[in-house]
Amino acid sequence: MSKWECIICGYIYNPEVGDPVAGIEPGTSFDDLPDDWICPDCGASKDEFVELQ
Repeated sequence: MSKWECIICGYIYNPEVGDPVAGIEPGTSFDDLPDDWICPDCGASKDEFVELQ
């Protein structure tokens, strides 16, 4: 699974870790995040993220 970076603040969403604060379990791909999920650091929406190569 790919990591994704917030273009606003640089936060990296790592699917191996998930987002425990938001209740996102480890192993959750970026595509499987809820549509209303936001960056835990700056509050940016999912459309403000780019896939890292």
